[in-house]
Amino acid sequence: MAEKYSTLQKDFFRESGKWLSTFQIWKKCINPNLHFIYVLRMAQKYRKTPGFNTFWRIVLRHYQIKYGFQIYPETEIGEGFYLGHWGSLVINPQTVIGKNCNIAQGVTIGRQNRGKNEGSPVIGNEVWIGANAVIVGAVTIGNNVLIVPNSYVNFDVPSNSVVIGNPAKIIPADNATREYINRKV
Repeated sequence: MAEKYSTLQKDFFRESGKWLSTFQIWKKCINPNLHFIYVLRMAQKYRKTPGFNTFWRIVLRHYQIKYGFQIYPETEIGEGFYLGHWGSLVINPQTVIGKNCNIAQGVTIGRQNRGKNEGSPVIGNEVWIGANAVIVGAVTIGNNVLIVPNSYVNFDVPSNSVVIGNPAKIIPADNATREYINRKV
């Protein structure tokens, strides 16, 4: 059933639990998180279309500054993307993020420019990233992973895990994101 809906509709479904028309989506853009996701998805959609690319990049830049989200059209983000709160969020453009991921405020997902983990993170499906967490380097975060607020992650995390602390520790958990990630698409 969800296959007939656009990526944007799937993102907005995560917030409301309802399939929305284009007009209903536009009405929900009063919410800064949803408004930013709308603009980001438009910038991604028209990334390779001359004219529209420039327009949406300018609009995106305006809202990056206004809302404090530093996410770029080049960032690969799966459907069902959810921003829990607005303000101060940095995601490197070379990061890959899977489906049904939640990211809270204050999160940094960054590139490491030297050393054994040189590169950007790859984040799996159904990952919940808590406030002020930091994920850096060419690390892989598996599916069904909960990263507790204020955790620092610079190593691979297997699927079905909870990550907690600084230095972070991995705790295996089959239902790591149950009740944290709702309305999956």
